Amino acid sequence: MNGVIDPIAFQIGGLKVYWYGIILGSAAVFGLLLALYESKRVDFDTDILMDLLIFAIPISIVGARLYFVLFHWDFYSANPSEIFAIRRGGIAIHGALIGAILTGYIFARKKGVSFLKLADIAAPSLLLGQAIGRWGNFMNQEAHGGPVSLEFLQNLNLPQFIISQMNIDGVYYHPTFLYESIWNILGVIFLIWLRYRNPKRGIVIASYFIWYSVGRFFIEGLRTDSLAFDGPIWLAKTMEFLWKPMGMFFEPGAMSYGNVRIAQLMSITLIIISAIYIVYRKFYSKDLTKYQD
Repeated sequence: MNGVIDPIAFQIGGLKVYWYGIILGSAAVFGLLLALYESKRVDFDTDILMDLLIFAIPISIVGARLYFVLFHWDFYSANPSEIFAIRRGGIAIHGALIGAILTGYIFARKKGVSFLKLADIAAPSLLLGQAIGRWGNFMNQEAHGGPVSLEFLQNLNLPQFIISQMNIDGVYYHPTFLYESIWNILGVIFLIWLRYRNPKRGIVIASYFIWYSVGRFFIEGLRTDSLAFDGPIWLAKTMEFLWKPMGMFFEPGAMSYGNVRIAQLMSITLIIISAIYIVYRKFYSKDLTKYQD
C-alpha cells in the first residue's frame, strides 16, 4: 500500500533484517547508556551492571516471548515452528519485566549488592527502552487501537508517515503505540527527577510500576489485540468501571476473545502493590537507606 513502511529494513542474501529487531536493539542500547551514566553518577560499579545485562537481556526476551506464547497457546501448539518467529513481533512487556526482575534479584544476591538500588538505577532505562520499543510495533502495524477516521488522525497533527502507517487494509486505527511511547517518555523525565530528590531505596522502581501501569491500563482498553481470558463477571465489570474516565472520550477497542484484558489486570495489580509498598517504605519501614547512599 502506498506510504506504508516495509517491515523489512534490508536483506542480506536470504537473511531478512526487520525494523522490529533493529528498534528493539536500539531500545536496549539507549537504556543501557542511561543506566551506565546514572551508575557513574551514584558511584555504582558499572561492571556489575554490564554483567547483569549479559543475563537480563536474553532472559527478558525469552520471558516476553513465553508470556505471549502461553496466552496464545491454541495457535502455537498447532504451529510450534512459529514460537521462535519473534522477529515478526509477538512479545509481552510483562513477561519481560518478570524475567528482568527475577534475574536482577538473583544477580544482586550473588554479587552482594542492593537489589533496590540496582532496580532504582534501572527504572528510567526500562521505561526509555519501552518508549523506543513501541516504534517496533509501529513498523509491524500491530498493537494498534480500534478504527478511527482520517480526520481524527489529522486533528492530532501527526506526521503523514504515521497516518499512512495507521492505514491498514483501508482502515485507519488508533496509534496506541504512540500514546504509550509519549506516556513513557514523560515517565522517564519524572523518574529522573525523582532520583535527584534522593528518596528511600525502592521508591523509584515502585514509582516506575505505577507510572507505566496507569498509562498501560487506559491505553490497553483502546487496543484490539489484547491478551485476554474469560474471567468472572464481577472482575470484568470492575475493569470496565475503572476504564470509564477514558470511555468519556473514546470507544474501547473490540476484544476478539475473553472479557478481561490481562495487561489491564496486571496493571491494576502492580499499581496496588506498588502504592502499598511506597506507603510502607515512606512511613513504616525502619530502613532509612536512601537511593544515593
